[in-house]
Amino acid sequence: MAARPWRPDPASAAERIDWPEEFGRRFLVTVDVEEEFDWTAPLDRRHRSTKAMRAFAPAHRRFAQAGVGLTCMVDYPVAVDAASIAALSECLDDGRSEIGAQLHAWVTPPHEEVVDPFTSHAGNLPPALEAAKLDRLTDAITASFGRAPRIFRSGRYGLGPSSLPLLAERGYRIDSSMRALHDYGGGGGMDFSGIGSHGFRRDGLIELPLTSVYTGLLRGRGQALYPRAGRLPHGRGAMARLGLLSRIPLTPEGVGIGDALAAIDRALADGVRLLTFSFHSPTLEPGHTPYVRNARDREMFDRWWDAVFERLARHGVTTTTVSEILAVLDRPNG
Repeated sequence: MAARPWRPDPASAAERIDWPEEFGRRFLVTVDVEEEFDWTAPLDRRHRSTKAMRAFAPAHRRFAQAGVGLTCMVDYPVAVDAASIAALSECLDDGRSEIGAQLHAWVTPPHEEVVDPFTSHAGNLPPALEAAKLDRLTDAITASFGRAPRIFRSGRYGLGPSSLPLLAERGYRIDSSMRALHDYGGGGGMDFSGIGSHGFRRDGLIELPLTSVYTGLLRGRGQALYPRAGRLPHGRGAMARLGLLSRIPLTPEGVGIGDALAAIDRALADGVRLLTFSFHSPTLEPGHTPYVRNARDREMFDRWWDAVFERLARHGVTTTTVSEILAVLDRPNG
């Protein structure tokens, strides 16, 4: 019998961040900056190409023109590749973008584990091995960019029971590995279905879950109904088409513009003060992920962001950075 996936406790009222009034409503754009690999094939340590990073600088300039910085969650193959370091260094020059860390366990030394779906989630590894990989990643990023990362994401949302204390010991301040409302237990991962989109504090870190919401007439019962619908053939699709229940993460990958705008409206109506968006860097060049297969898909990617930024502006939601978030939360009573 397979082991039950690790499931963190939902944030308590005492853990939940009470953002000061002057913080207003903000959004953060995070990018999983990583190597390319076949998303439909088994993971392989040999897949370390970072050729898609040639598309990063032009894409970043488009975000910069909109006044939006990118929080770049860099993994090991990128952190040790000269061309990738150059592209990201240009990004950092905008004064708003920042470097974070992303741990892809299977391509980060030391290589002591057998690569499979379970071990690809770093939080499933023995704590000593997870710590060793985290040290190698952190040291590589610090050496390449002259600064230590302060925000972290575990690849494949693979945060485990030892992860937050290990991060705090190494000077990280923020984690953003929990994808609200998502359960990855079926693929050897973790169960975040009980985690909401509000930021909270735990084990010495600030947790900023990736924003996801339920929409539809039955959204209030989403936590109970959504898993059940997944056990029925086409159950979730049918509920979405009928306007009964959808689960929508804030990402351009696999989420249409209309759904994204509805999710923004819903999250804000639910009182979420910081919206956390995400996408993967290989998506910026057609052919590397299922989400951007050709030039038309790439154009739709840009249109998605244009529509999202317009909706956020209409709501008075402004962009923010890791530095601004920490400055607010480090104040007395912050």
